[in-house]
Amino acid sequence: MELDFQLVLLRRMADHNPDLVEDARRTLGASIADMREANKRWQAMARSPRSRSAAARYRSVLGPPESETKRTVGDLECAAWQWPLPLWPTLRFEVMVAPGGAVWNEWLVRAPGAPAPRLETFDDLTPWSCTVDEAARAFAPARPLEGTAPTRWGLAFKVPDGRQVVAEFTWGLLQRTAVIDGPR
Repeated sequence: MELDFQLVLLRRMADHNPDLVEDARRTLGASIADMREANKRWQAMARSPRSRSAAARYRSVLGPPESETKRTVGDLECAAWQWPLPLWPTLRFEVMVAPGGAVWNEWLVRAPGAPAPRLETFDDLTPWSCTVDEAARAFAPARPLEGTAPTRWGLAFKVPDGRQVVAEFTWGLLQRTAVIDGPR
């Protein structure tokens, strides 16, 4: 099931980085058909009228989380569940679960104790190099942007040379950047 889940993550990332996804798929020993079938099963499970909650779905697919911690977001105390994924050993898949079991957020984050990437210039922002949180901290203040799909996020920020940048993330992992305005 863990393999299928990694293929589901890759399927959405293929829109932006087909070459990286192809390499990752080969690393996992999976075919394009395997990736399509994994995504088809995931979508069927998520959309089934008898579907379990998203929180229960993640536990059934990934097993018990490697870690479960409490995290406060504004006035809301959530549970943060994290699972390792072999394809990204320095990351964890994190699900934020609100009281009552609703999934509030689901994305890749840096694993505890794993070294953070060096993010100082625009050139450091390469595909799959950082997470949403890492980019937002490195180039603060960053402005969140609405994503083009439920598993996508965007950030707008200024890099040190003065350029305004938009960064796009899928499942919390950087996919691409675009300069929207030059130095002032």
